[in-house]
Amino acid sequence: MVEIIRKDDGGLTDNILKESLSESLAQYREQYRRPLQKVLLLPPDFTRFHSGTGKLTNLYYKLLSPACQVDIMPALGTHMPMTDEEITQMFGADIPRERFLVHNWRTDVVTLGQVPGSFVREVSGGLIDYSIDVQVNKRLMDPSYDLIISLGQVVPHEVVGMANYTKNILVGCGGFEMINKSHMLGAIYGLERMMGRDGTPVRRVFDYAEQKFLQDIPLLYVLTVTSKTEGRQRMNGLFIGRGRRIFEEAVALSQKKNLTFVDEPFQKVVVYLDPSEFKSTWLGNKAIYRTRMAIADDGDLIILAPGVRQFGEDPGNDRFIRKYGYVGRKKVLDLYQKNDEGLKSNLSVAAHLIHGSSDGRFCITYAVEKLTREEVEGVNFHYMPYREAVKKYNPETLTDGFHTMEDGETIYYISNPAVGLWALREHFFPDHKPGQQQDKKQKQEQE
Repeated sequence: MVEIIRKDDGGLTDNILKESLSESLAQYREQYRRPLQKVLLLPPDFTRFHSGTGKLTNLYYKLLSPACQVDIMPALGTHMPMTDEEITQMFGADIPRERFLVHNWRTDVVTLGQVPGSFVREVSGGLIDYSIDVQVNKRLMDPSYDLIISLGQVVPHEVVGMANYTKNILVGCGGFEMINKSHMLGAIYGLERMMGRDGTPVRRVFDYAEQKFLQDIPLLYVLTVTSKTEGRQRMNGLFIGRGRRIFEEAVALSQKKNLTFVDEPFQKVVVYLDPSEFKSTWLGNKAIYRTRMAIADDGDLIILAPGVRQFGEDPGNDRFIRKYGYVGRKKVLDLYQKNDEGLKSNLSVAAHLIHGSSDGRFCITYAVEKLTREEVEGVNFHYMPYREAVKKYNPETLTDGFHTMEDGETIYYISNPAVGLWALREHFFPDHKPGQQQDKKQKQEQE
């Protein structure tokens, strides 16, 4: 069984990465006693640029070709297909464009089986009892592929708790029903109960699908854990194998590297969305998901979003978001329970609308230049012109963490919400009492 684990707080070197990937292929060949003639790589798309998997995809391509045919299909999920510019920036200019395939979550999938409603009811604590079809891109069932390598980053995630592993297959390369129903399951269960954790209801559904329906696919998982230190993104962990243990090891490291706990809530948070990554609120709302557990009641979240030009990642989802808006959990669930046809048939949108609202607890302001005031306020966000916002909150001069502005205002700045989770310690650890951490520190100092 292939299993390779590499960790380094200072960051894994390119030589270590290349040696590890080469070793994974050698172990695979030795285990199965057959040459690799055709391989499918499943990296994330450009929205996971900081995962480090673009470099790994390029390394695998060079290790395998030209003796082997290598196809690359980014695990888009519901996202827009990558542009040529994004492909070059993420994977390098030396892989021929004809090697890249596009996953269509609406048309390219086959159904392998079904997670029964009784199991979904059990894992959700009785909140949901629908069955879920297990769907994957049809290419994963193509017997001509000797090996399918799924690459991705383990990091806190709003739908499943911790991203990647089987999520890359069942959502990134999944179909309409699995994406819709898994997202709604997570939204109804509550993202605050799941983010940064393993063993969530959605993860248990994915585990069920892996055990029952994915075992015959020649899969190899390549998982990364990264962190940002001294302004630089570093890969602290690389985990290669098929068994769940590598995912659990990656989760443990990500919980150390990607979770920021605070003992007092933030009154004002300012988050910057890189325009090359974030072009929609569908993606940009990570600024909400990843900070909401740390923001004070009646606090403020200002999202600097120069690249956001739409709401959904595809026209259908965009249309529904404009129709309903981010109106809060109660209103969305009321519509869902009243069998509103639009939401019933687009559960991932319903889940997204729940996730993207603060339910009136704190104020969310989008500072944009590619959407109008009417569009932003029409979906229930506050609006601020981008140029006005950056006069005070300049992303070119701000660094991650606390800042006191010229007018005396204190903010907490985040340069990329996709790489972590910020939470009040008492929200993540229910038994924690305010002041507990300070008491422990004082006791250690006294000793």
